[in-house]
Amino acid sequence: MSFRKDNKDYEAWLAKQCDVVKKDIAYKHHRMKKSAFIFLRATYFRWARKIGDWCPQLMDAPQLLSIGDLHLENFGTWRDADGRLVWGVNDFDEAAVMPYVLDLVRLVTSIQLAPHPAVDPRHAASAVLKGYREGLENPQPALLFEGETWLRSYAEPAEGKPEKFWKDVEDYKEYAPPPRIAKALIKSLPHGTDKKTIRLCRLLYKGGGSLGRPRYAAIGYWRGGQVLREAKALVPSAWNWANDPRKYRKSNFLELANSRYRAPDPFLDARHQFVFRRIAADSQKIELGADAGKKMHLNLLQAMGFDVASVHAAGSVPIKALQADLGKRPRGWLNDAAEVAADRVKRDYREWRN
Repeated sequence: MSFRKDNKDYEAWLAKQCDVVKKDIAYKHHRMKKSAFIFLRATYFRWARKIGDWCPQLMDAPQLLSIGDLHLENFGTWRDADGRLVWGVNDFDEAAVMPYVLDLVRLVTSIQLAPHPAVDPRHAASAVLKGYREGLENPQPALLFEGETWLRSYAEPAEGKPEKFWKDVEDYKEYAPPPRIAKALIKSLPHGTDKKTIRLCRLLYKGGGSLGRPRYAAIGYWRGGQVLREAKALVPSAWNWANDPRKYRKSNFLELANSRYRAPDPFLDARHQFVFRRIAADSQKIELGADAGKKMHLNLLQAMGFDVASVHAAGSVPIKALQADLGKRPRGWLNDAAEVAADRVKRDYREWRN
């Protein structure tokens, strides 16, 4: 089946799950022509449908609740219940039960598709796998002012970024969300937020896969500064759309976001088929942009693998079973599978671009 046919079918299904924003869908289609890396981010539904055909040798791996849409830019920062700055995977929209190795392969595929890579693909795959093995041995969150202080240079906002963040917030266009979403957004602001200052807005999601889903924000003034809460439509995982239509209704977002070895975001919640969260200059997804490849370093990729393992380690499959499965796989398996997947993604990208 051609990519265009799958894209059409998925968007028709998505329109039955939420009130899609057609203008954002058009923008997504435009962005998908920019690079194979951006295309991968925007088309998890195609990956979910085809990865078993592309890499059938992966499908016998133990199945557990996995991230699904994992890639280089699915990492960010947040504050936990004790106010600590945490780094790690911060988007579980596509979480579903699948062979656990697919998370690793998709991450390494995104590394291979990143523009201007600074790391040899085989070394990159080895770093991710090394971090993953270490994460299974000692799963834990990455705290940026304690054990993983070296990550701060990647995760903390660069000079001028916080100012730009709030300047962008000033430019958000006012918009009236559905009444119950508006009410929930306002309620999620800190107690005592000046009601006269609250603005409700519609946001354009800057990533790829979520473009087209409604996304709103409430901005208010509280004790000397602005505060912001976001609500983004939550739909069933595209993995279920592609592989098991009977599971359309269930979302696993919070189960993974709050799993055992994470320091969860206390502001993160899911209700009314929307995800609600605090957004700030130090609590948001880290977009690597056009320099994604240049910003890759082996220790960063190793940290990514470690964090993925900390998510998987809390799942239904015993850690020893995951370690045993890794031990059975041939040398170079992760890089080899990612090479095949990257080649197939490039074929789909060329079909779309042309």
